[in-house]
Amino acid sequence: MGCVGADRPGIDLGEGRRRWRALDLGTTFAFVESDAPRVTCRRHGVVVCAVPWARHDSRFTRAFEDQVCWLAVNCSKTAVAELMRVAWRSVGAILERACAEATREIDLLDGLRRIGIDEIAHRKGHRYLTVVVDHHTGRLVWAAPGRDRKTVLAFFDQLGEERCTQVELVSADMAVWISGPIAERVPHAVRCVDPFHVVMLATEALDDVRREVWNEARRQGNRQLARELKGARFAVWKNPENLTDRQQAKLATIQHTNARLYRAYLLKEQLRQIYRLPAAAAERLLDRWLVWARRCRLPSFVKLARTITEQRGGIIAAIEHGLSNARIEQINTQIRLIARRAFGFHSPQALIALAMLKLADLCPPLPR
Repeated sequence: MGCVGADRPGIDLGEGRRRWRALDLGTTFAFVESDAPRVTCRRHGVVVCAVPWARHDSRFTRAFEDQVCWLAVNCSKTAVAELMRVAWRSVGAILERACAEATREIDLLDGLRRIGIDEIAHRKGHRYLTVVVDHHTGRLVWAAPGRDRKTVLAFFDQLGEERCTQVELVSADMAVWISGPIAERVPHAVRCVDPFHVVMLATEALDDVRREVWNEARRQGNRQLARELKGARFAVWKNPENLTDRQQAKLATIQHTNARLYRAYLLKEQLRQIYRLPAAAAERLLDRWLVWARRCRLPSFVKLARTITEQRGGIIAAIEHGLSNARIEQINTQIRLIARRAFGFHSPQALIALAMLKLADLCPPLPR
C-alpha cells in the first residue's frame, strides 16, 4: 500500500483503529469507529489510510465540519463553539481544513482580468491582511497576512506568469508596496488609482491649511477667529450639496474673511469635479488644476500637486475605465464584521479561511 491520498484522521485507539465525532439529524452526537491501516513511508513517515467521511488530520466527520462551517458563516464563532460542543480553536481549525479543500477544487485565480488590491487591519498592533478582489464577480479571490511588497509578490507568484499576462486592469491606492510589484509582474496592465484616496489627500491638504490659519489666529491672540475656524471643520470638509444652512453661512463667512482657507477649499472641490466629467474633459480639468495648485502658494497643495503629477496616468485611467476600490472596501467592511462578530481571531489563517468561505462562495451546504 502506498501513501498517495494517505490521511491522519481521528483519535488513535491503538491497533489501527480510529474514532471520529459525528452529528446525526437529531442534533445528538455519536462516534464512528473504523479500522484505519497505518503505513510507513520514507518520505512522509507513519501515515494513516484516508477515509471517505473525514478530511485530512480531522477528528470530526465531514458532515459535522460542513455544519460547523455553515454556522460559522452565518453566526458568531462563540455561538458555534457552544452549539456544536467543540473548543474555540477547533472551529478555526475546521474552517481552515474546509477552506483548503474548497480552494483545491475551485481555482479562484482562473480568468482574472480586472482585480483590486488593498489592505485591512485585522488586529491591534499593525496586523494587516492583503486582499485581492475580482471586479467582475465581486468575490474575494486571495488573502494573506502582511502589508508589504513581499506579500503582493506572493500573490503574483501564485497567479503564475501565464495568468499574469491575462490581467488587464488593477485598481489600488498610491502605496509604493502595491504599485511596485504591479509594474514588475504585470507591466502591461493598466493601474487605476482609487478616486477616494485622491480626494482624501486633497481633504488632508485642506485641513493642513485650516490648522495653519487657526494656529496663526491663536498666536496673534484672535480667539474669536480661532474659535470660528475650529467650528468650520465640517463646513469645509463636507460636499457642498450636503451642507446644512448653518454650515453654508459659515462657508460664506470664510469666503469674505479668510481668502487663503477659501482658496484651499476651492482647490479641493475642483479636484472632486474631475470624477464627474467624461474622461477627455476630466483630463483637461486636471491639467488646469495642477497649474493652479503649483502656483497657489499653499505648501500642502503644492506638495499634493507633485504627488498627483506622478499618479496622473493612474488617475485618468480610473476615470476612463470607471474603476475604483469600492468593491474592495465593501469586502473589507464584511471582513471587519466577521472579525468583530467572532470577537477577534488568534490566528489570521482562521480569519482568512472564514472570509474565503463567506466572500468567495466556498461555504459547503448544510448536510442533509
